[in-house]
Amino acid sequence: MTVRQAIGAAGALAALLCSLAMGPASAPAATGALSHSPTEVVKRYLSLDQKGARLDSLSFDTIAPYIAWRDEPAWGRVVVIQEFVVPEDYRQWDIVNQLEVVIPVRVRVLGSVYLETAGFVPGDESVEIRFRVKAIKNRWRIVEPMLPPHVGQRRMVSFVRQALIQETEPSKRSSLAALVEDLRKAK
Repeated sequence: MTVRQAIGAAGALAALLCSLAMGPASAPAATGALSHSPTEVVKRYLSLDQKGARLDSLSFDTIAPYIAWRDEPAWGRVVVIQEFVVPEDYRQWDIVNQLEVVIPVRVRVLGSVYLETAGFVPGDESVEIRFRVKAIKNRWRIVEPMLPPHVGQRRMVSFVRQALIQETEPSKRSSLAALVEDLRKAK
């Protein structure tokens, strides 16, 4: 082993020990770093979306570190999902260049909730969504697609229950109660 290799190995070991000493609390701060996989950004964004982070305009700041756009339109529809799968294997991605990739994500969709009518349209299917991830200002960011919220079934039921509690108009309360039941039955 040459002196240069020994110094390089010692540096790598020191970096590994520092990352272990800092623990998992430092992991979110590193999300998006170009030294990490772009899948981290996609997974974190989808996880927050599944938990309902995009249901409230005040929580936009939670997803802002993962996306390239500055604001979102008001969505009239929420896609209710069961799960998503982000492939780790880069051979499944479309690599545009070293600073841009397209990652195909498999999403199990249970249906859609239309907010104006408080209606649920079932649609049990598995769809592929292709996320274009690009290096912007030394961080991985999702540049497209800009989709309506994709929220998990349990979170959506909780969200509608909360709306039901706050609603005072009887006709809207009955629509929301029916929506809760439809969401619970979705498989």
